[in-house]
Amino acid sequence: MAYCSIEAAKTAGVTGTDAEVAAWITAAQEAIERYTQQCFEPTDLVVVADVGADGLVILPRRVRTVTAVMPVLEADDAPGLPPSSYRVTSSAVLGQVDAVHLAWGGYDDLVVGAESYNGGWLGLWERWGAEQVKVVGEFGYDSVPLLVGQACALLAAHLQAEAQPSDADAAADPGLEVDDEGNNVAIENSADDGASGVVVASASTGSTQVDALLAGHLNRGPSLLGGV
Repeated sequence: MAYCSIEAAKTAGVTGTDAEVAAWITAAQEAIERYTQQCFEPTDLVVVADVGADGLVILPRRVRTVTAVMPVLEADDAPGLPPSSYRVTSSAVLGQVDAVHLAWGGYDDLVVGAESYNGGWLGLWERWGAEQVKVVGEFGYDSVPLLVGQACALLAAHLQAEAQPSDADAAADPGLEVDDEGNNVAIENSADDGASGVVVASASTGSTQVDALLAGHLNRGPSLLGGV
């Protein structure tokens, strides 16, 4: 699912075949995600976040569902926590934040180490000594917000204009792939790149107009490990 349609991108000024326009949309979408640190469609992700003193874990994206929560340990073999040991809130609900709330005050006599006589969930966590959790789930918006769609179309046009070589550039570098209008069409679709490794926030999309449209969607939360 793209953040804007091919027609919207062409209206914003992107030229070329539908495949070429789609590639510019993909490039714009990736730039928007780097800048906002948010995803605007349902996306399966694995994230790592710090555990607060009260068991609050602020998540880096709008959370839809959580399928697994586990402490981050050096041995990387930590067990998943049962759903009874945490609850999830989402910013999709007005007044809520995207977070996992660990049940510091609770216990489960059916879970080894989390029994009421053994300190409950807090006692188990303290014995683990973990400062972070790994959260597996689905994140993102139900649908692309209007301003994000507009920003994507405008940014696609901006990126194409920035990449368009002059006649002198084309003559100096015969390896440039250009269409009949002189547009650089050598775009690699990197939608599957970065499936691992931390996603680093970008200071700008490269367009002040697009940055302004996205201002209300900025998220500088904890680290994103990558798509699942």
